[in-house]
Amino acid sequence: MSMTVTEIHGTCAKGFEAVRDHFASNFENDLEIGASFSVIYKGEIVIDIWAGDADETGATPWRHDTLANVWSTTKGVAAICIALLVDRGQLSYDDKVATHWPEFAANGKSDITVAQMLSHQSGLSGLREPTTLEECYDHDLMAHRLAAQEPLWEPTTRSGYHAFTYGYLAGELVKRITGKSIGTYLQDEIGKPHGIDFFIGLPQSEEPRVAPLTEAKDMQPLADTTEVQGLTFTNPAIPQTAPNDRAWRAAEIPAAGGFGSASALAKLYALLDDSTAPGGKAIIKRDTMDALRTTRIENDDLILGVPVRWASGMAMNGFEMYGPNPQTFGHTGWGGSFGCLDPEAGISIGYVLNKMGAAVVGDPRSMGLVAATFSCL
Repeated sequence: MSMTVTEIHGTCAKGFEAVRDHFASNFENDLEIGASFSVIYKGEIVIDIWAGDADETGATPWRHDTLANVWSTTKGVAAICIALLVDRGQLSYDDKVATHWPEFAANGKSDITVAQMLSHQSGLSGLREPTTLEECYDHDLMAHRLAAQEPLWEPTTRSGYHAFTYGYLAGELVKRITGKSIGTYLQDEIGKPHGIDFFIGLPQSEEPRVAPLTEAKDMQPLADTTEVQGLTFTNPAIPQTAPNDRAWRAAEIPAAGGFGSASALAKLYALLDDSTAPGGKAIIKRDTMDALRTTRIENDDLILGVPVRWASGMAMNGFEMYGPNPQTFGHTGWGGSFGCLDPEAGISIGYVLNKMGAAVVGDPRSMGLVAATFSCL
């Protein structure tokens, strides 16, 4: 039986061939259908590669500008929107959420700070009220319900991953301060000015570029043992293929509904520090970047059941998922996509795909690509 050799498109700088080889091996081992991987090192694009097919039929090749739903990788993008508000003095991580969103103070939430909310400490990881997937497409309804709800645990005592609700909390904060939805704010302030091909709320015009997601057949179930985990993950239960529906794509779901390319993620993270920003000019000050990646809580997460360090909407590096530096930060999505920044090494990375991986933490494809990337430095 001969192994199919997949053609790898794009560019790979001298010295980074090991990354391209590893990317190719993911296809040869049938771990991918279509994917793209991008690395910016000290302001230069050193890897920008893609391969495979945009759908299972093989009718449409994956292109440089193919867009994929990146699930929770979107949370990092939302956190960058908030960081921009912090950088401009419109918001502080130490502000109480209720200062900007008075309704949020209901039911004992008046003292929760922006940093605590963004680091999954507000006790709002799920809704008590039975909720449908269609209702999740209505930002105002979801924000209203979360503001009114009593926390599911004592806020600030533990983190509990706000798998879906994070986006409405972050999005409402942006809306209260700017008057714009977070998807509009992202486009107006970052996407259009800097050429970042990433959307929270996908315009109809971009539909032809989207690669539909393919389910992981052997998805590892999270041990659904506690009431809080149940409310977080099954109210509503979200199918792996929900992002293939136009209703999902059109809605602004800042926790899980972002669409982008690998190069967009690498460039977006590169823009957070002068060491990586093309042209050497970051969109936020170094102090803001350091506040964005300051660990706000370190514990065994109530929802994920693993040790975590949450920063202000970012995941701090653990299990070497983003390389060797513990201060590297970013966000990973269900199924394997991610974006991250290691300012000390001067490197940012983006990875998107359409074949959902089964791992809950540490997708072997992304882990392998990261290890190969750092081995080349």
